[in-house]
Amino acid sequence: ADWFFNRLDEGYLMWRNPFNGKDSYVSMAHMRFVVFWTKNPQPLITYLPILKDKGIGFYLQYTLNDYDAEQLEPGVPRLADRIDTFKRIVDEYGLGSVVWRFDPLLLTDKISPELLLHRIAAIAEQLKGYTEKLVFSFADIAGYRSVARNLRAAGINYREWETEDMLTFARRLADMRFPFQLATCAEAIH
Repeated sequence: ADWFFNRLDEGYLMWRNPFNGKDSYVSMAHMRFVVFWTKNPQPLITYLPILKDKGIGFYLQYTLNDYDAEQLEPGVPRLADRIDTFKRIVDEYGLGSVVWRFDPLLLTDKISPELLLHRIAAIAEQLKGYTEKLVFSFADIAGYRSVARNLRAAGINYREWETEDMLTFARRLADMRFPFQLATCAEAIH
């Protein structure tokens, strides 16, 4: 957050292409909207009024998972604190300022589809009236070797989602009739 808002004050940012090492400069002079993607928007909260003052719109793609018991997301605040942060931002900036993401949906020997549905329902109950959308995706560990290696090193016995499992899960999620739109992120199933 400090870096981004410093760059906003300077009016530009530099991006280095990781493949060829070439630097590109991006002007922020005509920026009218920004999307933040985060698991912990707490550091942004004090800066958001600056965007409002500059007439720059924003919303947050807020990844709000419940893997607290498994400690799969070290460094993020407790779930209850993250839900409070979600609500605080919506209370201040209105419905639509935050999109809820439960991403990725991870299956392990301790996390079943039923447990994931239960956890989503528990969060959804607390977010009623605070979000218009839930975006979710299924963990695709095979596509990320370093993630697979890290999970194995941590002793986490994961399994991949099969197409039929994804379809069944999505149907069951839809059957829960949440008061918001469901959407997948970069999934082969729709």
